[in-house]
Amino acid sequence: MAWNDPQWGNKGNRNNSGPPDLDELWRRFNQRLGGMFGNRSPRGGGEGLPSNMPGGGNLIGLLIGALVLIWIASGFYIVDTGQRGVVLRFGKYVETTEPGPRWHLPWPIESREMVNVDQVRTVEIGYRNNVRSKVLKESLMLTDDENIIDLQFAVQYILKDPQDFLFINRAPEDTVLQVAETAMREIVGKNKMDYVLYEGRADIAARAKLLMQQILDRYKTGISISQVTLQNIQPPEQVQAAFDDAVKAGQDRERLKNEAEAYSNDVVPRARGLASRLKEEAEGYKLAVIANAQGEASRFAQILDEYQKAPQVTRQRLYLDTMQTVMNNSSKVLVDQKGGNSLLYLPLDKLQQIVGQPGSAGPEALASPTATPPAAAGARTRDGLGGRDREERP
Repeated sequence: MAWNDPQWGNKGNRNNSGPPDLDELWRRFNQRLGGMFGNRSPRGGGEGLPSNMPGGGNLIGLLIGALVLIWIASGFYIVDTGQRGVVLRFGKYVETTEPGPRWHLPWPIESREMVNVDQVRTVEIGYRNNVRSKVLKESLMLTDDENIIDLQFAVQYILKDPQDFLFINRAPEDTVLQVAETAMREIVGKNKMDYVLYEGRADIAARAKLLMQQILDRYKTGISISQVTLQNIQPPEQVQAAFDDAVKAGQDRERLKNEAEAYSNDVVPRARGLASRLKEEAEGYKLAVIANAQGEASRFAQILDEYQKAPQVTRQRLYLDTMQTVMNNSSKVLVDQKGGNSLLYLPLDKLQQIVGQPGSAGPEALASPTATPPAAAGARTRDGLGGRDREERP
């Protein structure tokens, strides 16, 4: 049969050996589809489009094919940089996809959720948006010395495991807030009030961050703590005035303590130096006295030996040495009575003044025009003393 035969596609000629009629094929397909879904309408009931509508079966097929293509294309998606795609099959986790173009089975078989893992998220504890808008039930904390402080801080975190973040915990962001408050209360409760307010701000933030991360990892939240920032730490407003007075008293105490330490550092070294100097001087004096005493004892022992060998010579020598020592330290006036008047008036006070003047003649010259030389006087004195000694001896 030629392609232009008018009987081509005739519905009445079902025994024709030519190509099957498309309308007949579409009708059979609709009948089988209706049978699968329990449609028991008569075969001639006109499933699908009416037979008198030209090309109706082709249009429906194209429409169904287009819908199928759109349904398949709905499974394509793009994961942006910094995000992860979590694929679910009938609500169950299947995989986590990396950035780039991806495809999954269309809905309702599979679905996806996009999670931003690079976004830095912030949780505020003790305030909301501004430190002045306080939340006292979160910020008031008890220290180790039973004082109350008002502490406001912020916690910044990112996501490290999208699967845990989405499926392990019901409300992970609320969990972060509760964990942060719990960890900070534990750290503050183990330290003194002064340490929390002044000395240990950085240490408390670091310890709180470490404790928060340990708790979040134990809960499998898929969250990584980036930073803990202490915004404001102060006593409660009701006791602020009393606390300021206590702080001022503490500062005065430290100032007076520093002044006392400075005075001590100035006086104590000088006193120690003076004590050391006196000790050294006493030690030197002790050694000098001991050495002098030992020398005198040795000298006396030597003199005793010489005296035992020649008593008269030793006695004469000791006498002369003693007289020399005495006469060197006293003023002397020599008067020659030979050929003179023994009642000569001597103005001793005037003689003393003249002797004290530089370039003046000695008192011996003023006393007599014929003054006796000292050597001769000494000789006579020694002779006289020797004579007296001889007279005294038995």
